[in-house]
Amino acid sequence: MKRLITISVLIFLANHFSAFSQETETKESKLNVNIGSDFVSRYVWRGTDFGRSPSIQPGIELTAGGFAIGYWGAFATSQITSGSFSATQETDLFLSYTFNDVLSFTITDYFFPNDTLANNKYYEFNEDKTGHLIEASISFNGTEKIPFTLLIATNIWGADKRKANGDKFYSTDVELGYSRTILSDISLHAFLGVNVIAPDLDKGETGFYGDYMGVVNLGITGTKEIKVTDNFSIPFAVSVITNPQTQNIFMVLGISL
Repeated sequence: MKRLITISVLIFLANHFSAFSQETETKESKLNVNIGSDFVSRYVWRGTDFGRSPSIQPGIELTAGGFAIGYWGAFATSQITSGSFSATQETDLFLSYTFNDVLSFTITDYFFPNDTLANNKYYEFNEDKTGHLIEASISFNGTEKIPFTLLIATNIWGADKRKANGDKFYSTDVELGYSRTILSDISLHAFLGVNVIAPDLDKGETGFYGDYMGVVNLGITGTKEIKVTDNFSIPFAVSVITNPQTQNIFMVLGISL
């Protein structure tokens, strides 16, 4: 849900091992176009497994200065359907602005184009019927001297969870990360994500990230580039991710092209 690795898978990640591999720039417009794709052995986002399947995650992004706009997707490679579960297909539109490479402000429109879902109409914008979910987030991306990241993301419109009285939860995830490089070519990123909105279980409410306030996403990701030729390398990432609320654990392999 953006964007690999977000594997959480990542996070990131956010937040993100999205490494878009092709870039073009026009001198007149100063625009960059980034395209690429990630392949992950499991799509785990903020501590939750989406799809129970390997996932192909393409992306295209247009940047100009600190602004970026683009689409990111996740498409399960299996077609598992069981009860209310079906393999995840996702297409997200995002708009962001990054200030001095340090602070990022992002609006993301999450959508799941799945024919088995009742709210599968992309152009349905009635908030009570829509399958769109709009999230606003702010992130501190860390600096050389401060190797910590902080993400605060809140659902502000659409298909968020609802309280017993029908009001939106404005479900919020707060994620802290720490990164460092070891052995000159291996980067480690540790992360801890917290669900800060607690539903009232006695009223039959359920949470978007979890049913209790607390940690829902805890783990570490290691990344390394594998040299194929003198001019071409493939980034690999391996993540260990656990969700204390569901008492689940995942290991995820990610490859970026």
